[in-house]
Amino acid sequence: MTADHLRREEWAVTLPSLGWLLALFAAPTLLVFAVSFRPADPYGGIGAGWTLATLREMARTPLGPVIARTVRLSALTTAICLALAIPCGTCLARVAPRRQAVLLLLVVVPFWTSFLIRVFAWRMLLHPEGPLKRVLVTVGLADPHTQLLYSEPAVLLVMVYTFLPFAILPIYAAAEKFDLALLEAARDLGAGPWGAFVKVFLPGIGRGVLTATLMVLIPALGSYVIPDLVGGPGQDMLGNRIAQRAFSDRNLPQASALSAALTLAALAPMALAALVQRRPPALEAAARKEAA
Repeated sequence: MTADHLRREEWAVTLPSLGWLLALFAAPTLLVFAVSFRPADPYGGIGAGWTLATLREMARTPLGPVIARTVRLSALTTAICLALAIPCGTCLARVAPRRQAVLLLLVVVPFWTSFLIRVFAWRMLLHPEGPLKRVLVTVGLADPHTQLLYSEPAVLLVMVYTFLPFAILPIYAAAEKFDLALLEAARDLGAGPWGAFVKVFLPGIGRGVLTATLMVLIPALGSYVIPDLVGGPGQDMLGNRIAQRAFSDRNLPQASALSAALTLAALAPMALAALVQRRPPALEAAARKEAA
């Protein structure tokens, strides 16, 4: 089989997925970018012509606190999810197959329930008269005036709960393929448990960690349901501002401009991840250097 024939087969397999992405991702994204350069219609639509007034108006809007809160909560959510998912995914990869299937089922079970129902359940748990508040007051970890709902820690808690499975599954997939004999070899060569974990295991599942980071960070940046239902008016994120411009203010060009900015912010870590994945591993690069 010639190389040209293989290349044609690869294109034949790739074209349906590529067309799907172009039709349902690239085209709507370009449309959103284009609408951000159109004027707003006073009746809630899109005006005729092209203008930079929407971008200038967005630059004058005090979005600094909202952007800072969005980045802070998204980064904290990603860091906490990784800290919980790495040991969890590692344990999943090392248990017996029958027990592994049960534990994986427990990780996936939350997806069987509607996302809104799960957020409303947390809203009830964190309510001032909810069971969690009563338990904390009973054991002395909170007083009757402690506010659990409508706070930034509440938003962070629900975001971690929501996105944690997206971090566990790719890390589990990477840890399952990792050769645990490499850890034993590192211990035999004098590395301690922590050194073997950091210098051997984490680089070995690096692609899984990178995928988990993107799977959590990107949807966290666009969250708006969780801050709206759990955080309240004072804890809105950039996604809430986009929804407000689109549905309440009926200013579609401003909503598109904010969406374009959020899209660029989400594409930045994806581009960085692509560059990191294209770099050869450190050991392979050292071997090539030594061979040269």
